[in-house]
Amino acid sequence: MKKTMTGLVKEHRAPGAVYKEVPIPEIGPDEVLVKVKASSICGTDVHIYNWDKWAEKSVVTGNVFGHEFAGIVVESGEQVEKIRIGDHVSAEGHMVCGTCKACRTGNAHVCHHTRSFGITAPGCFAEYAVVKAGSIIQNDPDMPYELACLQDPLGNAVHTVLSGDIVGKSVLIVGAGLIGLMAISVAKACGAGLVMAADIHPYRLHMAHQMGADIVINSINANLPQVVRDITGGEGAEVVLEMSGHPEAIRDGFEAAARAARVSLLGIPTRDVPMDLGQIIFKGIRVEGITGRRMYETWYQMKGLLRSGNLGLDKLVTHTCSLDRFEEAFELMKSGACGKIVFLNELSNHFEPVQGNPFHQKLLHV
Repeated sequence: MKKTMTGLVKEHRAPGAVYKEVPIPEIGPDEVLVKVKASSICGTDVHIYNWDKWAEKSVVTGNVFGHEFAGIVVESGEQVEKIRIGDHVSAEGHMVCGTCKACRTGNAHVCHHTRSFGITAPGCFAEYAVVKAGSIIQNDPDMPYELACLQDPLGNAVHTVLSGDIVGKSVLIVGAGLIGLMAISVAKACGAGLVMAADIHPYRLHMAHQMGADIVINSINANLPQVVRDITGGEGAEVVLEMSGHPEAIRDGFEAAARAARVSLLGIPTRDVPMDLGQIIFKGIRVEGITGRRMYETWYQMKGLLRSGNLGLDKLVTHTCSLDRFEEAFELMKSGACGKIVFLNELSNHFEPVQGNPFHQKLLHV
């Protein structure tokens, strides 16, 4: 086997990334080496690429980044028992200690000693990746790689949607980025009564409609809290899923929430968010902070939803790209005029819309 591979490295503590030759990582006794077939860009990766305040305090540099992938196991350590060479896999991105109080009380997703794949540990924007055997998720070999690599962010959406009661509820999703779009589909599949989606990008709002949102709201042109109250007979949304991380959008989400609502926060703010806590207190709002996926409850919920065939994730992938075209990919992600962009490692010098995707023609007109 060759000694080096190409990878996308966050080499400097500044905006950008470097595509370069790096050593193929060596596995430990409880790890596997995965040949990465497909990986996808997450909002977190854009934070890392842009090098904002969150990235400055959270990311270890000098590493390959990226954390959403699908691939095939090509090597395993001597302590690995249930994973075989040739298995189709993805992975849980949080590497936890397993012994702290959080881990031992069913809250491993907030383990104090977490190392995060592609953030504080080497990730998957490369030809190969090393993963702890305990983090491996088996995939159906029939699942296309470009869909299998979407399970990590889908898990974020499932965790956010199902962090409280959803059946029959009015739901407002603030931010129709990729996880927000997934949340629309998950909420509908799990029995939400009314799903509203708000964003400022016409392209993303078009996608939100296609993913099943009953109502889409351009929050540049509308007073979001007032529109939501009008739609809900003056009550507000019973469930607010905040996916944007934008300070003004976060405040709008709380204002649009009904009394005794649940507000689940997944979006990462890039600056401090001044809040009127009296609004939360006197409306009796329950606030949920969401990070990652519940290990591994969310993965089982997600697998069941995927088996149901009701999520329609194929609609989300609008572009495929080779790693060497990463600059174009990240610029397109930042523009908001795309769905999911998937890196395919079998290709080089490749960047194109996905033929047959219902959104790729729309890109030309937004």
